[in-house]
Amino acid sequence: MIAEIISVGTELLLGQIVNTDAAFIAKQLAEVGINSYYQTVVGDNPVRLVEALKIAEERSHLLILTGGLGPTQDDVTKETVADYLDEELVMDDVALNYIKRYFDLSGRVMTDNNQKQALYFENGRSFLNRNGHAVGTFIQKDAHAYLLVPGPPKELTLMFDTEVRPFLETLIADDRQYIVSKTLRFFGIGESDLVTKLNSFIVNQTNPSIAPYAGDYEVTLRVTATGDNASECENLLEQTISEVLAIVGDYYYAEGDKNSLVNTVSQMLMEKNITISSAESLTGGLFQSRLVSVPGASHYFRGGIVSYDDVIKKDVLGVPESILNEYGAVSEECAMAMADQARRLFQSDIGISFTGVAGPEELEGEPPGTVWIGLSMGDGNVSAQKYRFMHGRTGNRERSVMQGLDMVRRMIK
Repeated sequence: MIAEIISVGTELLLGQIVNTDAAFIAKQLAEVGINSYYQTVVGDNPVRLVEALKIAEERSHLLILTGGLGPTQDDVTKETVADYLDEELVMDDVALNYIKRYFDLSGRVMTDNNQKQALYFENGRSFLNRNGHAVGTFIQKDAHAYLLVPGPPKELTLMFDTEVRPFLETLIADDRQYIVSKTLRFFGIGESDLVTKLNSFIVNQTNPSIAPYAGDYEVTLRVTATGDNASECENLLEQTISEVLAIVGDYYYAEGDKNSLVNTVSQMLMEKNITISSAESLTGGLFQSRLVSVPGASHYFRGGIVSYDDVIKKDVLGVPESILNEYGAVSEECAMAMADQARRLFQSDIGISFTGVAGPEELEGEPPGTVWIGLSMGDGNVSAQKYRFMHGRTGNRERSVMQGLDMVRRMIK
């Protein structure tokens, strides 16, 4: 079965709200095993909505419409589809009583237009809205099926999870195609370089398919397999991922849509029972902030100092004045001293430092984006690495933190 998502709402076309509904439904369809090749956005206009329906029917079997089920005059989805299909709408008495009870409890007068939110296809079925008033409805007619669901995300997600998705799984039980995806996350390699290294996989992809995406200072690969069952998909994914990582595994740090580099490093620190502290200049405490954003940070993060001014580097952190005078703050020597002093001051296993030029002006003769990141380990091994970033002031600071996290990850690994 091929589905198409039609999002209804002039506010979507005007950019007044972001169309999160389509993303949510698309993911749900993939997990159920329903292919979706097209998404359409159309305004609250019956004529243009009918045009969108006709186009969708030419290429899809299941048409999912979201939005336009409310009580106002511009909520035209349900009536427009009913007229187009020449189908009757009838009242869902359970939903109507639910709406009436809401108004009674809230002490408000229910206007007549609220009743239309309880309408559904007479020859179809309805889906109760537990987070709002507009019911969802489904009807099968000839070679096509039509599913109408509310637009507000809190209403849509609950309805989909509790009623619509189980219904769809039953609907396609005899013709289900399993679709399983995994997201691989990489840092330290650009999208073009990653694609070049994996060119043979991407060019010749069939099943599984591989799709690269550029993120904020990192790259992800979505590997998707289709099959007759979940086990078949997992086997296909395992083989392909193994081949991919044999080529670019050095840059790979974790799997998962919602994973992140800081989550990965935090988990590694916790599992290895390793503590860390930091001394930051250009990043201004951003590294520390990222670490403590992860629950459980108290198990591995001992503390940190924002030594933005050289006086603080010297008097509070303990960087020798001779280093600042001879090499400056933007130097390998300063980065190493900052990392080592942070480790000693907080008695941690690892000390990390950030010093450099965020921008927009140069500093100590160094251009914006010049960054030194230092690492100090308890075994006395102290080092620093120089980087040159080109992201603007905020971007240089954020990229520095990501680079520091990756240095810690590699050191622990």
